[in-house]
Amino acid sequence: MASSQQDKGSTSNRGFASMDPQRQREIASQGGRAAHEKGTAHEFSSEEAREAGRKGGQARSQNSRANKAR
Repeated sequence: MASSQQDKGSTSNRGFASMDPQRQREIASQGGRAAHEKGTAHEFSSEEAREAGRKGGQARSQNSRANKAR
């Protein structure tokens, strides 16, 4: 069952999603820098990026066709 806040249409002032977009970018940037310093960050090769873009384009195309069929 939905909470009373959701029933009223109000939103919480807590959490990452409720933050100012600039503050979100700052926090995400800190995480990215920390991951690179630690050596656990993944850097896409151009081939990996190309493949990811191709898959995204396919998914978008399939979703578009599915929505038109409705």
